[in-house]
Amino acid sequence: MTTVVFWALVALATITGLVTAWTLGANSNSPPFAPAIGANAISTMRAAFLIGILAAMGALTQGGSISETVGAGLIDGATITSLAAVAGLLTATGFMAFGIYSGYPVPAAFATTGAMVGVGLSLGGQPVFDTYRRIAIFWLLVPPVSGSLAYLTATVLRRDDIPETVGVPLLASVVGGIVANVQLSIIPSPAGTDQGSLAGFAAMVAGTDIAAVAATLLIAAGSFYYIRLQTQASVDKGIKTFLVVLGSVVAFSSGGSQVGLATGPLENLYRAELGLPGFVLLALGAAGILGGAWMGAPRLLQATSREYAQLGVRRSIAALVPGFIIAQAAIALGIPISFNNIIISGVIGGGLAGGSAGVSRRKIGVTVGFWLITLVTSVVIGFGVYQVLEAALGSQV
Repeated sequence: MTTVVFWALVALATITGLVTAWTLGANSNSPPFAPAIGANAISTMRAAFLIGILAAMGALTQGGSISETVGAGLIDGATITSLAAVAGLLTATGFMAFGIYSGYPVPAAFATTGAMVGVGLSLGGQPVFDTYRRIAIFWLLVPPVSGSLAYLTATVLRRDDIPETVGVPLLASVVGGIVANVQLSIIPSPAGTDQGSLAGFAAMVAGTDIAAVAATLLIAAGSFYYIRLQTQASVDKGIKTFLVVLGSVVAFSSGGSQVGLATGPLENLYRAELGLPGFVLLALGAAGILGGAWMGAPRLLQATSREYAQLGVRRSIAALVPGFIIAQAAIALGIPISFNNIIISGVIGGGLAGGSAGVSRRKIGVTVGFWLITLVTSVVIGFGVYQVLEAALGSQV
Protein backbone atom coordinates (compact mmCIF):
# COMPACT_ATOMS: atom_id res chain seq x y z
CA MET A 1 0.00 0.00 0.00
CA THR A 2 1.42 3.36 -0.97
CA THR A 3 1.73 6.12 1.62
CA VAL A 4 -0.80 8.29 -0.21
CA VAL A 5 -3.40 5.50 -0.33
CA PHE A 6 -2.81 4.63 3.33
CA TRP A 7 -3.37 8.18 4.56
CA ALA A 8 -6.34 8.57 2.25
CA LEU A 9 -7.88 5.50 3.87
CA VAL A 10 -7.03 6.82 7.34
CA ALA A 11 -8.80 10.08 6.49
CA LEU A 12 -11.82 8.27 5.03
CA ALA A 13 -12.08 5.89 8.00
CA THR A 14 -11.81 8.80 10.44
CA ILE A 15 -14.48 10.82 8.65
CA THR A 16 -16.78 7.80 8.48
CA GLY A 17 -16.23 7.13 12.19
CA LEU A 18 -17.06 10.76 12.98
CA VAL A 19 -20.25 10.55 10.90
CA THR A 20 -21.25 7.37 12.74
CA ALA A 21 -20.60 9.03 16.10
CA TRP A 22 -22.54 12.11 14.97
CA THR A 23 -25.49 9.90 14.03
CA LEU A 24 -25.36 8.17 17.41
CA GLY A 25 -25.25 11.52 19.20
CA ALA A 26 -28.24 12.81 17.28
CA ASN A 27 -30.37 9.69 17.71
CA SER A 28 -29.35 7.00 20.18
CA ASN A 29 -28.43 9.42 22.97
CA SER A 30 -31.59 11.54 22.78
CA PRO A 31 -34.31 9.39 24.46
CA PRO A 32 -33.09 9.84 28.09
CA PHE A 33 -34.17 13.49 28.25
CA ALA A 34 -37.39 13.14 26.28
CA PRO A 35 -39.52 12.39 29.39
CA ALA A 36 -38.16 15.47 31.19
CA ILE A 37 -39.00 17.64 28.17
CA GLY A 38 -42.45 16.07 27.90
CA ALA A 39 -43.04 16.93 31.57
CA ASN A 40 -41.82 20.52 31.00
CA ALA A 41 -38.97 19.96 33.46
CA ILE A 42 -36.33 21.25 31.02
CA SER A 43 -36.29 23.03 27.67
CA THR A 44 -35.39 21.24 24.44
CA MET A 45 -32.26 23.27 23.74
CA ARG A 46 -30.94 22.95 27.28
CA ALA A 47 -31.57 19.19 27.13
CA ALA A 48 -29.68 18.92 23.84
CA PHE A 49 -26.78 20.84 25.37
CA LEU A 50 -26.66 18.54 28.41
CA ILE A 51 -26.99 15.40 26.27
CA GLY A 52 -23.95 16.41 24.26
CA ILE A 53 -21.81 17.15 27.32
CA LEU A 54 -22.90 14.11 29.34
CA ALA A 55 -22.78 11.61 26.47
CA ALA A 56 -19.32 12.86 25.46
CA MET A 57 -18.12 12.50 29.06
CA GLY A 58 -19.53 8.97 29.18
CA ALA A 59 -17.79 8.15 25.91
CA LEU A 60 -14.43 9.37 27.23
CA THR A 61 -14.62 7.67 30.62
CA GLN A 62 -16.52 4.45 29.87
CA GLY A 63 -16.32 3.72 26.15
CA GLY A 64 -13.10 1.71 26.05
CA SER A 65 -14.42 -1.78 26.80
CA ILE A 66 -17.08 -1.87 24.09
CA SER A 67 -14.73 -0.22 21.59
CA GLU A 68 -12.21 -3.05 22.13
CA THR A 69 -14.90 -5.72 21.73
CA VAL A 70 -16.16 -4.27 18.44
CA GLY A 71 -12.65 -3.67 17.12
CA ALA A 72 -10.88 -6.86 18.12
CA GLY A 73 -13.22 -9.27 19.89
CA LEU A 74 -15.55 -10.35 17.10
CA ILE A 75 -13.08 -12.07 14.74
CA ASP A 76 -10.08 -14.29 15.39
CA GLY A 77 -7.05 -14.60 13.12
CA ALA A 78 -7.51 -11.29 11.29
CA THR A 79 -6.84 -7.66 12.10
CA ILE A 80 -9.15 -4.86 11.02
CA THR A 81 -7.14 -2.87 8.48
CA SER A 82 -7.89 0.70 7.44
CA LEU A 83 -9.79 -0.54 4.39
CA ALA A 84 -11.74 -3.01 6.53
CA ALA A 85 -12.59 -0.24 8.99
CA VAL A 86 -13.93 1.87 6.14
CA ALA A 87 -16.03 -1.06 4.86
CA GLY A 88 -17.46 -1.81 8.31
CA LEU A 89 -18.26 1.80 9.15
CA LEU A 90 -19.80 2.50 5.76
CA THR A 91 -22.04 -0.55 6.15
CA ALA A 92 -23.14 0.30 9.68
CA THR A 93 -23.68 3.99 8.88
CA GLY A 94 -25.69 3.04 5.81
CA PHE A 95 -28.03 0.94 7.94
CA MET A 96 -28.45 3.74 10.49
CA ALA A 97 -29.09 6.30 7.76
CA PHE A 98 -31.73 4.01 6.28
CA GLY A 99 -33.39 3.74 9.67
CA ILE A 100 -33.41 7.51 10.17
CA TYR A 101 -34.94 8.32 6.80
CA SER A 102 -37.32 5.34 6.56
CA GLY A 103 -38.57 5.37 10.15
CA TYR A 104 -37.73 1.70 10.67
CA PRO A 105 -36.16 0.81 14.05
CA VAL A 106 -32.59 -0.01 13.01
CA PRO A 107 -30.52 -0.85 16.12
CA ALA A 108 -27.01 0.59 15.82
CA ALA A 109 -25.42 -2.21 17.86
CA PHE A 110 -26.88 -4.91 15.63
CA ALA A 111 -25.82 -3.12 12.44
CA THR A 112 -22.26 -2.43 13.63
CA THR A 113 -21.70 -5.86 15.15
CA GLY A 114 -22.98 -7.60 12.03
CA ALA A 115 -20.96 -5.35 9.73
CA MET A 116 -17.72 -5.99 11.62
CA VAL A 117 -18.33 -9.75 11.66
CA GLY A 118 -18.94 -9.67 7.90
CA VAL A 119 -15.82 -7.59 7.25
CA GLY A 120 -13.73 -9.85 9.48
CA LEU A 121 -14.92 -12.97 7.67
CA SER A 122 -14.14 -11.27 4.37
CA LEU A 123 -10.57 -10.74 5.63
CA GLY A 124 -10.28 -14.49 6.19
CA GLY A 125 -10.81 -14.39 9.95
CA GLN A 126 -12.55 -17.01 12.03
CA PRO A 127 -15.79 -16.54 14.00
CA VAL A 128 -15.43 -16.17 17.77
CA PHE A 129 -18.44 -18.21 18.80
CA ASP A 130 -17.89 -17.78 22.54
CA THR A 131 -18.13 -14.01 22.14
CA TYR A 132 -21.17 -14.31 19.87
CA ARG A 133 -22.85 -16.58 22.42
CA ARG A 134 -22.16 -14.12 25.23
CA ILE A 135 -23.48 -11.18 23.21
CA ALA A 136 -26.52 -13.13 22.00
CA ILE A 137 -27.46 -14.19 25.53
CA PHE A 138 -27.20 -10.60 26.73
CA TRP A 139 -29.27 -9.32 23.80
CA LEU A 140 -31.92 -11.97 24.38
CA LEU A 141 -32.10 -11.11 28.07
CA VAL A 142 -32.47 -7.36 27.49
CA PRO A 143 -36.20 -7.31 26.57
CA PRO A 144 -37.44 -9.52 29.45
CA VAL A 145 -35.10 -7.97 32.02
CA SER A 146 -35.79 -4.38 30.93
CA GLY A 147 -39.50 -5.06 30.65
CA SER A 148 -39.64 -6.78 34.04
CA LEU A 149 -37.70 -4.02 35.80
CA ALA A 150 -39.92 -1.39 34.17
CA TYR A 151 -43.04 -3.34 35.16
CA LEU A 152 -41.83 -3.57 38.76
CA THR A 153 -40.90 0.13 38.83
CA ALA A 154 -44.21 1.24 37.34
CA THR A 155 -46.13 -1.02 39.75
CA VAL A 156 -44.38 0.55 42.75
CA LEU A 157 -45.10 4.06 41.46
CA ARG A 158 -48.77 3.21 40.89
CA ARG A 159 -49.43 1.71 44.34
CA ASP A 160 -51.75 3.80 46.48
CA ASP A 161 -50.18 2.55 49.72
CA ILE A 162 -46.72 3.84 48.69
CA PRO A 163 -46.81 7.64 48.53
CA GLU A 164 -44.76 9.32 45.82
CA THR A 165 -42.77 11.06 48.57
CA VAL A 166 -41.41 7.58 49.34
CA GLY A 167 -41.55 5.68 46.04
CA VAL A 168 -39.69 8.22 43.91
CA PRO A 169 -36.90 8.79 46.52
CA LEU A 170 -36.49 5.01 46.82
CA LEU A 171 -35.83 4.79 43.08
CA ALA A 172 -33.39 7.67 43.43
CA SER A 173 -31.52 5.77 46.15
CA VAL A 174 -31.21 2.72 43.86
CA VAL A 175 -29.81 4.90 41.09
CA GLY A 176 -27.44 6.60 43.53
CA GLY A 177 -26.16 3.26 44.83
CA ILE A 178 -25.41 2.11 41.29
CA VAL A 179 -23.70 5.41 40.44
CA ALA A 180 -21.38 4.83 43.42
CA ASN A 181 -20.14 1.64 41.74
CA VAL A 182 -19.94 2.82 38.13
CA GLN A 183 -16.45 2.24 36.71
CA LEU A 184 -14.80 5.41 35.38
CA SER A 185 -11.34 5.91 33.88
CA ILE A 186 -10.87 9.25 35.70
CA ILE A 187 -11.15 7.70 39.18
CA PRO A 188 -7.93 6.28 40.68
CA SER A 189 -7.95 2.49 40.80
CA PRO A 190 -5.76 -0.31 42.23
CA ALA A 191 -2.73 -1.45 40.25
CA GLY A 192 -3.60 -3.66 37.30
CA THR A 193 -6.99 -2.05 36.62
CA ASP A 194 -7.83 0.77 34.23
CA GLN A 195 -10.95 2.12 35.89
CA GLY A 196 -12.18 2.80 39.37
CA SER A 197 -15.45 3.66 41.10
CA LEU A 198 -16.31 5.99 43.95
CA ALA A 199 -17.00 2.99 46.18
CA GLY A 200 -13.81 1.27 45.04
CA PHE A 201 -11.78 4.40 45.66
CA ALA A 202 -13.17 4.60 49.20
CA ALA A 203 -12.14 0.98 49.78
CA MET A 204 -8.67 1.63 48.35
CA VAL A 205 -8.11 4.65 50.59
CA ALA A 206 -9.48 2.97 53.72
CA GLY A 207 -7.84 -0.38 52.99
CA THR A 208 -11.02 -2.38 53.56
CA ASP A 209 -13.99 -3.47 51.43
CA ILE A 210 -16.35 -2.30 54.16
CA ALA A 211 -15.60 1.26 53.04
CA ALA A 212 -16.99 0.44 49.58
CA VAL A 213 -20.26 -0.71 51.13
CA ALA A 214 -20.36 2.37 53.35
CA ALA A 215 -19.74 4.70 50.39
CA THR A 216 -22.50 3.00 48.39
CA LEU A 217 -24.99 3.32 51.23
CA LEU A 218 -23.97 6.93 51.87
CA ILE A 219 -24.50 8.00 48.25
CA ALA A 220 -27.78 6.05 48.10
CA ALA A 221 -28.99 7.72 51.30
CA GLY A 222 -27.96 11.16 50.01
CA SER A 223 -29.90 10.56 46.78
CA PHE A 224 -32.96 9.46 48.75
CA TYR A 225 -32.78 12.47 51.04
CA TYR A 226 -32.38 15.00 48.23
CA ILE A 227 -35.28 13.74 46.11
CA ARG A 228 -37.45 13.26 49.21
CA LEU A 229 -36.96 16.91 50.15
CA GLN A 230 -37.98 17.88 46.61
CA THR A 231 -41.11 15.69 46.61
CA GLN A 232 -42.14 16.85 50.08
CA ALA A 233 -41.96 20.47 48.94
CA SER A 234 -43.89 19.62 45.77
CA VAL A 235 -44.57 16.17 44.35
CA ASP A 236 -44.65 17.56 40.83
CA LYS A 237 -41.37 19.42 41.29
CA GLY A 238 -39.72 16.38 42.91
CA ILE A 239 -40.70 14.08 40.05
CA LYS A 240 -39.49 16.60 37.46
CA THR A 241 -36.19 16.97 39.33
CA PHE A 242 -35.76 13.19 39.38
CA LEU A 243 -36.54 13.02 35.65
CA VAL A 244 -33.74 15.49 34.90
CA VAL A 245 -31.27 13.66 37.19
CA LEU A 246 -32.28 10.28 35.76
CA GLY A 247 -32.03 11.60 32.20
CA SER A 248 -28.54 12.87 32.99
CA VAL A 249 -27.16 9.55 34.25
CA VAL A 250 -28.84 7.64 31.42
CA ALA A 251 -27.43 10.05 28.80
CA PHE A 252 -23.99 9.60 30.36
CA SER A 253 -24.40 5.82 30.19
CA SER A 254 -25.63 5.94 26.60
CA GLY A 255 -22.47 7.76 25.56
CA GLY A 256 -20.31 5.11 27.22
CA SER A 257 -22.28 2.26 25.67
CA GLN A 258 -22.64 3.72 22.17
CA VAL A 259 -19.30 5.36 21.32
CA GLY A 260 -17.62 1.98 20.82
CA LEU A 261 -19.90 1.37 17.85
CA ALA A 262 -18.16 4.27 16.07
CA THR A 263 -14.63 3.84 17.43
CA GLY A 264 -14.40 0.04 17.58
CA PRO A 265 -13.69 -0.46 13.85
CA LEU A 266 -10.82 2.05 14.17
CA GLU A 267 -9.14 0.34 17.15
CA ASN A 268 -6.41 -1.48 15.21
CA LEU A 269 -5.84 1.44 12.84
CA TYR A 270 -5.37 4.05 15.57
CA ARG A 271 -3.71 2.01 18.30
CA ALA A 272 -1.59 -0.50 16.35
CA GLU A 273 -0.88 1.12 12.98
CA LEU A 274 -0.76 4.77 14.07
CA GLY A 275 0.48 4.05 17.61
CA LEU A 276 -1.95 6.47 19.28
CA PRO A 277 -3.32 5.96 22.81
CA GLY A 278 -6.90 4.78 23.23
CA PHE A 279 -7.90 8.12 24.71
CA VAL A 280 -7.36 9.81 21.33
CA LEU A 281 -9.81 7.46 19.63
CA LEU A 282 -12.41 7.87 22.37
CA ALA A 283 -11.97 11.66 22.14
CA LEU A 284 -12.71 11.43 18.41
CA GLY A 285 -15.90 9.49 19.10
CA ALA A 286 -16.86 11.85 21.92
CA ALA A 287 -16.44 14.84 19.61
CA GLY A 288 -18.73 13.24 17.04
CA ILE A 289 -21.36 12.42 19.66
CA LEU A 290 -21.15 15.97 21.05
CA GLY A 291 -21.67 17.48 17.60
CA GLY A 292 -24.54 15.14 16.80
CA ALA A 293 -26.31 15.91 20.07
CA TRP A 294 -25.97 19.66 19.67
CA MET A 295 -26.91 19.81 16.00
CA GLY A 296 -29.23 16.87 15.46
CA ALA A 297 -30.87 16.09 18.80
CA PRO A 298 -33.28 19.06 19.22
CA ARG A 299 -35.62 17.99 16.40
CA LEU A 300 -35.69 14.37 17.57
CA LEU A 301 -36.19 15.46 21.17
CA GLN A 302 -39.26 17.47 20.23
CA ALA A 303 -40.77 14.45 18.51
CA THR A 304 -39.91 11.86 21.15
CA SER A 305 -40.93 14.14 24.04
CA ARG A 306 -44.48 14.17 22.67
CA GLU A 307 -44.48 10.37 22.74
CA TYR A 308 -43.21 10.30 26.32
CA ALA A 309 -45.75 12.93 27.33
CA GLN A 310 -48.44 10.51 26.15
CA LEU A 311 -46.83 7.73 28.20
CA GLY A 312 -46.98 9.76 31.38
CA VAL A 313 -44.29 10.58 33.92
CA ARG A 314 -44.41 7.29 35.82
CA ARG A 315 -44.11 5.07 32.76
CA SER A 316 -41.28 7.28 31.52
CA ILE A 317 -39.38 6.81 34.79
CA ALA A 318 -40.10 3.08 34.63
CA ALA A 319 -38.53 2.92 31.14
CA LEU A 320 -35.38 4.87 32.04
CA VAL A 321 -34.41 3.15 35.31
CA PRO A 322 -33.77 -0.26 33.66
CA GLY A 323 -32.08 1.57 30.78
CA PHE A 324 -29.47 2.92 33.16
CA ILE A 325 -28.96 -0.42 34.93
CA ILE A 326 -28.65 -2.51 31.75
CA ALA A 327 -26.40 0.01 29.99
CA GLN A 328 -23.96 -0.05 32.90
CA ALA A 329 -24.00 -3.86 32.94
CA ALA A 330 -23.22 -3.92 29.21
CA ILE A 331 -20.34 -1.47 29.65
CA ALA A 332 -18.90 -3.55 32.49
CA LEU A 333 -19.06 -6.70 30.31
CA GLY A 334 -17.87 -4.97 27.12
CA ILE A 335 -21.01 -5.90 25.18
CA PRO A 336 -22.31 -3.62 22.40
CA ILE A 337 -26.00 -2.88 22.93
CA SER A 338 -28.87 -1.10 21.25
CA PHE A 339 -30.06 1.62 23.62
CA ASN A 340 -33.36 1.90 21.77
CA ASN A 341 -33.89 -1.82 22.34
CA ILE A 342 -33.63 -1.26 26.11
CA ILE A 343 -35.91 1.79 26.10
CA ILE A 344 -38.57 0.16 23.90
CA SER A 345 -38.61 -2.91 26.16
CA GLY A 346 -38.91 -0.65 29.20
CA VAL A 347 -41.80 1.28 27.67
CA ILE A 348 -43.62 -2.00 26.98
CA GLY A 349 -43.01 -3.28 30.53
CA GLY A 350 -44.18 -0.01 32.06
CA GLY A 351 -47.28 -0.10 29.86
CA LEU A 352 -48.19 -3.61 30.97
CA ALA A 353 -48.21 -2.43 34.60
CA GLY A 354 -51.27 -0.37 33.73
CA GLY A 355 -52.86 -2.97 31.47
CA SER A 356 -52.20 -3.68 27.80
CA ALA A 357 -53.17 -0.20 26.63
CA GLY A 358 -50.63 1.32 24.29
CA VAL A 359 -48.75 -1.96 23.72
CA SER A 360 -49.14 -3.11 20.12
CA ARG A 361 -48.24 -6.75 19.51
CA ARG A 362 -47.94 -6.06 15.79
CA LYS A 363 -45.50 -3.21 16.39
CA ILE A 364 -43.45 -5.40 18.73
CA GLY A 365 -43.34 -8.16 16.13
CA VAL A 366 -42.29 -5.77 13.34
CA THR A 367 -39.58 -4.24 15.55
CA VAL A 368 -38.09 -7.58 16.60
CA GLY A 369 -38.26 -8.88 13.03
CA PHE A 370 -36.44 -5.84 11.72
CA TRP A 371 -33.75 -6.23 14.39
CA LEU A 372 -33.06 -9.79 13.20
CA ILE A 373 -33.06 -8.74 9.55
CA THR A 374 -30.60 -5.95 10.36
CA LEU A 375 -28.20 -8.33 12.10
CA VAL A 376 -28.17 -10.94 9.33
CA THR A 377 -28.07 -8.59 6.33
CA SER A 378 -25.37 -6.39 7.88
CA VAL A 379 -23.07 -9.43 8.01
CA VAL A 380 -23.69 -10.18 4.34
CA ILE A 381 -23.38 -6.55 3.20
CA GLY A 382 -20.26 -5.94 5.30
CA PHE A 383 -18.64 -8.97 3.69
CA GLY A 384 -19.58 -7.74 0.22
CA VAL A 385 -18.58 -4.08 0.74
CA TYR A 386 -15.06 -5.08 1.75
CA GLN A 387 -14.74 -7.38 -1.27
CA VAL A 388 -15.86 -4.56 -3.58
CA LEU A 389 -13.45 -2.01 -2.06
CA GLU A 390 -10.55 -4.44 -2.19
CA ALA A 391 -11.27 -5.31 -5.82
CA ALA A 392 -11.60 -1.62 -6.74
CA LEU A 393 -8.30 -0.61 -5.15
CA GLY A 394 -6.54 -3.76 -6.32
CA SER A 395 -2.83 -3.90 -5.71
CA GLN A 396 -2.76 -0.52 -3.98
CA VAL A 397 -3.88 -2.10 -0.66
